[in-house]
Amino acid sequence: MSECIFCKIITGDIPSTTVFRDEQVTAFRDINPAAPTHILLVPNRHIDSVNALTGEDEQLVGHLVKVAGQLAAQEGIAEGGYRLIINTNADAGQTVFHIHLHLLGGSPMKHPMG
Repeated sequence: MSECIFCKIITGDIPSTTVFRDEQVTAFRDINPAAPTHILLVPNRHIDSVNALTGEDEQLVGHLVKVAGQLAAQEGIAEGGYRLIINTNADAGQTVFHIHLHLLGGSPMKHPMG
């Protein structure tokens, strides 16, 4: 997707503070963090949203969550706790239509959400 900002970050056309990259996932720091630690994890292959996932994507989604846990440990927030969020479509707050997982932590989270 030539207009997707996350695709451009993955290809290096837009700079980011990348904290993890492998053949399936790229993770980088959010430029407008909502918590002391706010990392976005995105599949390297463009997928618009959770609604566009297929059965073939199950391993990829599992890998996203696993990497999020590894990054939480690396960032020192695993013990205290962290939040994982995937927004799907406009009413949920999705503004970039490339599926992505928010990893938030480093301070107590507020509840209820929404």
